[in-house]
Amino acid sequence: MIEAHRALERLVAGLDDQQVAEASALPGWSRGHVLAHLTDNARMFARLAEHALRGELVAGYDGGMAERNAIIEATAGRSAAEHRAELAGHTAHLEALWARAGEADWTRPVTFRNADLAATVWARLREAWIHMVDLDLGVRPDDWPEELAAHTIDFLLCRLPAGTRVRAEDVPRQWSVDDGPGAEVTGRVRDLAAWLAGRTPTVVPAAAQGLPALGPWPPHPPPRPDRA
Repeated sequence: MIEAHRALERLVAGLDDQQVAEASALPGWSRGHVLAHLTDNARMFARLAEHALRGELVAGYDGGMAERNAIIEATAGRSAAEHRAELAGHTAHLEALWARAGEADWTRPVTFRNADLAATVWARLREAWIHMVDLDLGVRPDDWPEELAAHTIDFLLCRLPAGTRVRAEDVPRQWSVDDGPGAEVTGRVRDLAAWLAGRTPTVVPAAAQGLPALGPWPPHPPPRPDRA
């Protein structure tokens, strides 16, 4: 995770105000919106970690997605220097909290996806590398670590129809969505991950009858009664 944060810092080190205001690869979002999201995402995960380490459960956002969206809109217009400073500050705080976690702490529950503290590290890894591509500053899915690509396929497999099989051609990995007949999708592991994440792969994965349609991004499950 530290490597992803340092890669993000290097990527935005030379950004100027005009570049921040320009469109990102995400429809309707400027680069400033992407940076605002990455910054507030670090703040949100730090909030969860700080409380989890005290044995407490809190929502990532008290106001839900509306609060999240409002924060992004309110901070997207920062200058390049302000974005860098805010991103660096919240990232450092998050890393410091994670550094305090002992082995047993990683299984502490959090409200984010009704998971545990360890799952938020993977979530932050996804956010960092996927949105580095969205910044459209030269990072591509080919730059993603292999472990991250395989994890992304695991996480997003639910976007595929039942019976679909996914096979990586460059590493010995394969996945399936339930049992039964269905399409087999093949490609390099990073291309498969990019396709499932809705980003442009270097080489589009292949399937005999055409690629299946992707379902929605995995929804956030409602909190369990013991994690309210």
